Amino acid sequence: EQGKHVSFHQKTETKSHKTKLQSSKKKKIIMKFSTIFSIALFGSAAAFAPSQQGRASTSINSLNGWVPDESAFAWGLPGSLAPVGNFDPLGLSTGVDLGTMKKWREAEAQHGRVAMLAAIGMLVTEEPIEYHPLFEAYNKDIGPAIRHLDEVRAVSPFFFEILVLIIGGLELNRALKGFVAPEGDFGFQELNEDYYPGDVGFDPLGLKPSDPEEFATLATKELQNGRLAMLGAAGMIAQELTNGEEIFVNLGIAQDRFDPSTLPVQF
Repeated sequence: EQGKHVSFHQKTETKSHKTKLQSSKKKKIIMKFSTIFSIALFGSAAAFAPSQQGRASTSINSLNGWVPDESAFAWGLPGSLAPVGNFDPLGLSTGVDLGTMKKWREAEAQHGRVAMLAAIGMLVTEEPIEYHPLFEAYNKDIGPAIRHLDEVRAVSPFFFEILVLIIGGLELNRALKGFVAPEGDFGFQELNEDYYPGDVGFDPLGLKPSDPEEFATLATKELQNGRLAMLGAAGMIAQELTNGEEIFVNLGIAQDRFDPSTLPVQF
């Protein structure tokens, strides 16, 4: 009887220890979420700070040295690079008005930035690097990047609501800075005359060149990398949806340690 009592006591202590470990892990994850949310919230608030540049002028300086030229390709906006040059095989830019061209360039720049972050994020959070700011990847292989949100939903469902608020705040700031206010006679998604497509004023490191030629060169590099990233991210997502394998695992470079049965969401 004394032995049974000791065994029961040991089991109770072991169960209690496991519960404490699980609780500790959840607290760590919640703390990580809170830290990331605080940083993102601070960035969103900083984005709403009033700009030092005036918005009433349509001078060359206010448009980063770009002067719209109807006779030039894409109204003279930077983005063309040899050997491809003015690449438009379908002729979509032919005869397009200035407002539409600026709208298209705004969309291209923003989507390119998101794609660059997505491409880097997919490669860094998967095998063999497997660095993830939210998960303890050394304890469990969390699999391909397309399934990571399943883990987030299981651990902290409220994260998605916070994410929507953050994205909404950033998009509201972009709308206030670049788009015509919905008052009086205005067009849907019409950009302000003194707004350069993609220049939302976010430059915490002060990397934006003051020289017009340097700015055009940097803008072209960003657009070219964004275009490549959009194709790359789409390809990686399609590959992972097809066979469910991580990028480097599919290439035979990394070991496959992922067990799909451990995911909280099965399909």
